[in-house]
Amino acid sequence: MTEPVRLAKRLAEMRGCSRSEAEQYIEGGWVSVDGVVVEEPQFRVHHQTITLSPDASLLALAPVTVLLHKPAGYWASDAPGASNASAGKTAAQLLTAANRSPDDRSGIRPLKKHFTGSELATPLATPASGLVVFTQDWRVLRKLREDARVLEHEVIVEVSGEIKPGGLERLNRMDHGFTFKGALLPPAKVSWQSEARLRFALKGEVPGQIAYMCDSVGLKIEAMKRLRVGRMSLSQLQPGQWRYLMPYERF
Repeated sequence: MTEPVRLAKRLAEMRGCSRSEAEQYIEGGWVSVDGVVVEEPQFRVHHQTITLSPDASLLALAPVTVLLHKPAGYWASDAPGASNASAGKTAAQLLTAANRSPDDRSGIRPLKKHFTGSELATPLATPASGLVVFTQDWRVLRKLREDARVLEHEVIVEVSGEIKPGGLERLNRMDHGFTFKGALLPPAKVSWQSEARLRFALKGEVPGQIAYMCDSVGLKIEAMKRLRVGRMSLSQLQPGQWRYLMPYERF
């Protein structure tokens, strides 16, 4: 009786191609086993029917960028050594085909490689919700990180407590000599949206910064939601859903 073998090895034998080419076909989502797409080259097969899509291509997969509406309570940090293993809820876990927004108009075929190979580009505090960006594109990653100090974030904050006299003016002047984690705070525009809701438009947002600013004027954050990073906004993206960045969209 023959032993099960790796799918990549079987496909290479079938197609007369190299093992690396077979792996490219598989990771590109072009190979089915008994009618089900399999994207893992190490998947073991025995006597199953293996099919290569007639549209299969060995062209390198274009890097993708994903916009996610992170719900509150999901960890999305790039701090060294940070984790949320005890809660078991990370923003990256929401990147599955099932959570793709029905409004995604990109036409891109979702692949597991899109999710496992993407890097978090815009950290967001665990209690907060809103826009988080994952990307495989080094150009997008460089833009979001190198230009972080000049890229504006828009955040809506639900607060409780009574603001100190002159508190709103203080929040709008915090770039003048105020520091957070040893760094001078970047300029911020803060305004009331309602009696318990503040809008922050600030450049170079640092996780924990808004909580620090609110605390300094006697306010406690009850909820926080990032609506926009640069030019990109949440728009109609629902909590827990994601979509691909369109080719013409820019941060």
